Amino acid sequence: MKTKVRSSVLFLLSFAIIVFLAFAGFKGFVFGWGENQWQFKSFDQTITKGLDLQGGVSVLMEIQSDKVSKNDLEKTKELLALRVNKVGVAETVVTTEGEKRIRIDIPGKYDSKSIVDTLSKTGELKFLDPDKNVILTGKDVKEATTGVEQQTGQPIVSLELTDEGKKKFADATTKLVGQSIAITMDEEQLTNPVVREPIIDGKAQISGSTSIEEAKKLAGVINSGALPVPVKTASVKTVGAQLGANALPNAMKAAAIGIGIIFLFMIIYYRIPGFLACIALTLYISLVLYTFVSVGATLTLPGIAGFLLTIGMAVDANVLIFERIREELRAGKSAKASIQSGSHNALSSILDSNLTTIIAALILYYLGSGPVKGFALTLLIGVIISMFTAIIITRLFVNLAVNMGILNKPSLFGVKRG
Repeated sequence: MKTKVRSSVLFLLSFAIIVFLAFAGFKGFVFGWGENQWQFKSFDQTITKGLDLQGGVSVLMEIQSDKVSKNDLEKTKELLALRVNKVGVAETVVTTEGEKRIRIDIPGKYDSKSIVDTLSKTGELKFLDPDKNVILTGKDVKEATTGVEQQTGQPIVSLELTDEGKKKFADATTKLVGQSIAITMDEEQLTNPVVREPIIDGKAQISGSTSIEEAKKLAGVINSGALPVPVKTASVKTVGAQLGANALPNAMKAAAIGIGIIFLFMIIYYRIPGFLACIALTLYISLVLYTFVSVGATLTLPGIAGFLLTIGMAVDANVLIFERIREELRAGKSAKASIQSGSHNALSSILDSNLTTIIAALILYYLGSGPVKGFALTLLIGVIISMFTAIIITRLFVNLAVNMGILNKPSLFGVKRG
């Protein structure tokens, strides 16, 4: 009796948690009253959408140099990302393709000409006094690093200047104590620190960053100074707002229909175990989408295709387990013994099929680019989580149902004896 009550409580609690996670993710909610309100945003608001879902511009830049080091490629990528973000573009996705190309996907922006002009600039870093006179340029900075101020715990950027820059800066800071020195890139101001005392040793600290990430970005711009190598626009692709606006609702409608058919099949064919599998699949879908939010994955149409494919694989794992359990029941074993041996026998097949898919996804991710990478990442995340929900969660629910006394007959698994 105690086992039955304990299993019932655990099942209902698990069911309530899964329903809450799904509702919160798909609908969102507001907690609190008045000024103390806190909003839990839905997946639609938090998951970054690719160009094919919301429109925008995709620019492919190619480095015009015979030999390109990995360091130069990464520096160029970082500086191009900072340039685009400086003009107020949110959720920009910047990735390298091959050894010489960098792709910049800019959702929600359609003025491709101004974006290409911004990206193609050679870049000029300047340190300016209050009268806009140039004190230093990027060539005068030897290195910029990030750190934390020991006394205040605030993030800082530490500068080390060249010998020539050291002398220029010493003269300027001696005259500008109490005044600000603006640091600009392509005439856009990055920061405007105040000189507290003369800096004569060529080493300075810039405070005022609100986070270590902001300090790292500032250090990255200062280190790069200008693009380390010349770049040229290889291609520009514009996706209209209307196409993006139509793509997402259609994709979501197709996904809902497909998932609904899968749930219906599982319940009709496997009955109570099928219903339990649907609960586990609901948790699986929620966990995958929460993972997308946490890792900052960009969802694209190929990504949605990969996601739906992993749902099919998650269902396949449940089908393998249930069919093995049916075989054991037909052999005359009890429900509890059939679940244990059937789950164990299906494990090797589930692992084999999922591991081969994981290997394929890893190859696609590291060798592919653009939409292929999005598909591979979605597939990889989905397969890993599907193994967890199929092997652990579905089995847990089935065992709880047996202990509760609602799944102790072969007929409840769709098996008829004699």
